[in-house]
Amino acid sequence: MTPGTLPYTLDDLDRRILDQLQQDSSLSNLQLAARVHASAPTCLRRVRKLRQSGLIVRETALLDATRLGSPITVIIEVSLDAQAASQLDAVEAHLIQDPAIQQCYRVSSGPDFILVARLADMQAYQDLALRRLTGDPRVRNVRSFFATQCSKFDPRIVIPDGIYPTSG
Repeated sequence: MTPGTLPYTLDDLDRRILDQLQQDSSLSNLQLAARVHASAPTCLRRVRKLRQSGLIVRETALLDATRLGSPITVIIEVSLDAQAASQLDAVEAHLIQDPAIQQCYRVSSGPDFILVARLADMQAYQDLALRRLTGDPRVRNVRSFFATQCSKFDPRIVIPDGIYPTSG
């Protein structure tokens, strides 16, 4: 399946189901069916179809990182000496192995990578920097930004109305 395509067209019920699951994936099938105004068997079939299609990638719990001892959010720009595909792949593989790094993006027109990390304290940041960044000879430059406040964090994706492309 090519990116942006589904083996079928999403309808209003699919969108309502996805919206509810993004808000609370722990809902039982009966609770979900009640919220989307569908029968439980219909809801169960639709959720299975959405999972099998790959549209629902996984379900996870969002935890309070501060209460669990990781109050510091760091946004890190990483620039490499060379941008050969093999080098980008190798550095990316090295970066994503670290559990403190929650998100890793390859970007263009600026640094090569943007990372988001959650850490306990400045010593944990220094350890991460030595372990994954400044000790790597392929890394030319690292810039780190420490979040002082989080005004919004919402992993939900807007599900617009309309026809979704199908794979034919």
